[in-house]
Amino acid sequence: MAKILVVDDDQGMREFMEIMLTKEGYDIITADSPVKAINLCRKTAYDLVITDLKMPKIDGIEFLKTIKDHRPETVVILITAYASGETAVNAMKEGAYDYVEKGGNIEELKQIIRQALLKNGLVSENQFPKNETPEASFCGMIGTSREMAKVFSTIQKVANTPANILILGESGTGKELVARAIHANSSRSKMPFMAINSGGIPENLLESELFGYMKGSFTGAYADRAGLFELSKGGTVFLDEIGELPPVLQVKLLRVVQEKTFRRIGGAEDIKVDARIISATNQNLHERVKKGEFREDLYFRLNVIPIHMPPLRQRKEDIPLLTNYFIEKYAREFGKEVRMISSYAMELLKGYAFPGNIRELENIIERGVAMETSNIILPENLVLSDQTNGGQNGIDLEIPDQGIHLNAELEKIEKKAIEKALQKTKGSKTKAAELLHVTFDALRYRIEKLGVE
Repeated sequence: MAKILVVDDDQGMREFMEIMLTKEGYDIITADSPVKAINLCRKTAYDLVITDLKMPKIDGIEFLKTIKDHRPETVVILITAYASGETAVNAMKEGAYDYVEKGGNIEELKQIIRQALLKNGLVSENQFPKNETPEASFCGMIGTSREMAKVFSTIQKVANTPANILILGESGTGKELVARAIHANSSRSKMPFMAINSGGIPENLLESELFGYMKGSFTGAYADRAGLFELSKGGTVFLDEIGELPPVLQVKLLRVVQEKTFRRIGGAEDIKVDARIISATNQNLHERVKKGEFREDLYFRLNVIPIHMPPLRQRKEDIPLLTNYFIEKYAREFGKEVRMISSYAMELLKGYAFPGNIRELENIIERGVAMETSNIILPENLVLSDQTNGGQNGIDLEIPDQGIHLNAELEKIEKKAIEKALQKTKGSKTKAAELLHVTFDALRYRIEKLGVE
């Protein structure tokens, strides 16, 4: 049994991690400060340490250095709510195995822990549940359909090549999961994975995020700053929604792809690029090339190996598997006794088109588990999008005798409006902000506040 030490000054987070990881079969010890954790590590050799980044007196990076100095063999994973590319690189340089955002995908964290323990020979494959076979699950992706088998096979074939990859598919199909799987199965797996949404950031900010800038190059540039291509040295850069990349940046990206160099904004020196580029889009790039909206030379450079992610409606045999996975996930998170879905409810899911694909299925099951009071999800607790448009102006609100919480209901309506706007603009926050007549910063704040995915 692998020994894991969890270090976090947040009691709630410690308790959650302890419960979650104990259920996974690990021996868990927690500490509320780096000082206590260091004392524990001096007395006991832990297989893996999971530590928060922001803590009083000693932060996660300093704690990481101390642990690695004392016990270099210890695997360390950093987890924090304050994620940044620069911190990720610093963590990797100091010997961290990986860097995970707090509040992110729990199953992703579990997978990272398993991979870390397996790679270091601290556990064996047969210690994990047999229902998680490679045929059904691959790097966080679930499916036994022929379409997904092709995707898994392609990933394994191309992961260790330097070729640029273009992932194609509708929103919600799991394109970023494919990119992460390629990175995880490549020789670059221990180096940074840097992701950015090309359509979700204004053009001037996107350029600085990608390429960095020099001090004094523009108002507010008070110090030199490295961009994603510089920070990802030896790793992978994932450019999501590449179809929305502005023409000026298409030219600069072409130089990166062709010459493996770039310049910071305001810089005079070329900087070498050592990063694998993976792109993704939900648009028809070939059509955009025809219309002159996307550079043909860049398109062919990025599209060396295309991977097509099938929409959920084309892999309906995977719906029961995915549904059961999400039921188990949210039953555990919500402390519910829900274990299955009724046969009629499953038929409704199989007959549904899922315009939002896997992301929509997950949201449907999350709500179903939250609303269910028995151990089985019934049809009445499934809300499919075509069932929500019957009311006037899309709002069907009943006020019970005990009343309602107005602010909570208004937040629901606001969240739905934002989701619809993002769906209409294919994920572009800039365009969604225009549709909703709010600033980009205001929309981003609301997305974070309301938990819009």
